[in-house]
Amino acid sequence: MALDMTYFADMEAKIPHGKVRTRFAPSPTGYMHVGNLRTALYTWLIARNAGGTFILRIEDTDQGRLVEGATDVIYRTMAECGLDHDEGPDVGGPVAPYIQSQRRDTYGHYARLLVEKGHAYYCFCEKTESEEDSGDFNRAADPCRELDPAVAQARVDAGEPYVIRQKIPACGTTTFHDAIFGDITVDNDTLDDQILIKRDGLPTYNFANVIDDHLMGITHVVRGSEYLSSAPKYNLLYEAFGWEVPTYVHCSPVMRDAHNKMSKRHGDPSYEDLKAQGYLTEAILNYVALLGWSPRGDKAEQEVFSLKELAEVFDITGISKSPAIFDIEKLTHFNALYLRAMTPEAFAATAEPYIRQTVKNPTLDTAAIAALLQARCERLTDIPEKVAFFETLPEYDKDLFTNKKSKTNDQVALAMLEAAIPMLEALPAWTTDAIHDGLIALAERLEVKNATLMWPVRIAAAGQAVTPGGAVEICAILGREECLRRLTLGLEKLKA
Repeated sequence: MALDMTYFADMEAKIPHGKVRTRFAPSPTGYMHVGNLRTALYTWLIARNAGGTFILRIEDTDQGRLVEGATDVIYRTMAECGLDHDEGPDVGGPVAPYIQSQRRDTYGHYARLLVEKGHAYYCFCEKTESEEDSGDFNRAADPCRELDPAVAQARVDAGEPYVIRQKIPACGTTTFHDAIFGDITVDNDTLDDQILIKRDGLPTYNFANVIDDHLMGITHVVRGSEYLSSAPKYNLLYEAFGWEVPTYVHCSPVMRDAHNKMSKRHGDPSYEDLKAQGYLTEAILNYVALLGWSPRGDKAEQEVFSLKELAEVFDITGISKSPAIFDIEKLTHFNALYLRAMTPEAFAATAEPYIRQTVKNPTLDTAAIAALLQARCERLTDIPEKVAFFETLPEYDKDLFTNKKSKTNDQVALAMLEAAIPMLEALPAWTTDAIHDGLIALAERLEVKNATLMWPVRIAAAGQAVTPGGAVEICAILGREECLRRLTLGLEKLKA
């Protein structure tokens, strides 16, 4: 039965033209790993830089790998990262639906069109998926490839199970162009007759991609370089249909080290893991953008970019052929830069939930504590441990009172606390300035360096050698009563 070509004409008529259109097409199979996030970011940046359209498409044809809730992870990650889409399952658009499983009938139509054109064939052979994946499938040995089309159609009409395979030319070469890797030519006899439609009627990933990219008017396809080997077969499909081939942008992998790709199985972090480890979304995005891409021209030396700035300067020519190595220390460096660049109010709001993990006392001012942390914090998850002493004075050894640089030992510290406690008790107001001025005046009166007085006061107040903030700030935040209680305990420890 001849195909109704009106269907295909109608589908062509819907395709938007005239500007750059890119798509991020994740499979809902779990988390958003760093490579996925980079693909989403580059795809978004190409569209935004060109004033084009960014599309979100959900590729769920591999039903066996679907993970419940994974689509929500995709939406949430994209929203948190500011990678807004112009078309997609939740916002609609001119070429809906944007979920592959809802486009099932479409792929069947186009596969049958390929059969009619002689570029695909019905295959009735019993082959397991593992045989397909092994790469051992020999096209020449498949008797279905040369079946008379009428005979094959009769077997289909009789209800015999089948797959539809791409009919790769028996000889010659296929050349495709990639924006990063240039022209690549392969011998056709090295390409297998890949399955386009599986026995369950669903398309394979490779076929659905080509059909959807064409019907959605995609102009630039960004994906990992592991798909370079599939690109010749994509090209042959475009040529078979008589369609324009989009610009391919194959990105080299993100590596854990010089030899291993990043992998969740090996404990490498996803976007959500990095967030949970205390990294800011803005810092993650900035760092991920530079994993395999570098700015050109007057921005060549710049490292810190907002998303808006990235959209303005992003250029495909800056993408590297070389694999990028994910360096958690470099990300930590970026995160520290972003934390320090925040306004004090924004940092205080961001830090508060982390402070409250260990500082439960509602009378303690989290904004004041945050002010001590901002210049000393690299990851938000460092905060709870750094500030726990505000809630509870930790057990500590009196050896902490001895510090060579501050010229203190047990006897000196004892004398300092004996002088500081009554002075602090007598302060008319418990403010940072009053405490500071009182301690500075006391050091002058005692004829010691400021550090000689401040060190024992801080150790007694905090109970630990390293603290965010100095003696003055810590005493002010603790409040008069708690501060004096702690200094008195320190005094008793030194007398014991």
